[in-house]
Amino acid sequence: MEFESISELKKLLAQNYKIEKVEPRMFTSDAEVNIVMVTLVSTDGKTQTIKAYREESHALREFVRNLH
Repeated sequence: MEFESISELKKLLAQNYKIEKVEPRMFTSDAEVNIVMVTLVSTDGKTQTIKAYREESHALREFVRNLH
């Protein structure tokens, strides 16, 4: 089963949103992370933020890491 945050991220990316920022930064140790916030921006300037906590935050970071 896929986490809701990853499903939401996939949906926004399919709508041509681009990842603007990931907090904490991707080089921060996964062991230190309990929350991840991904900010996306659309071509017309709208922003969306996706938040994930605990185990879901690790899965979301890994998904973003594998996009690049």
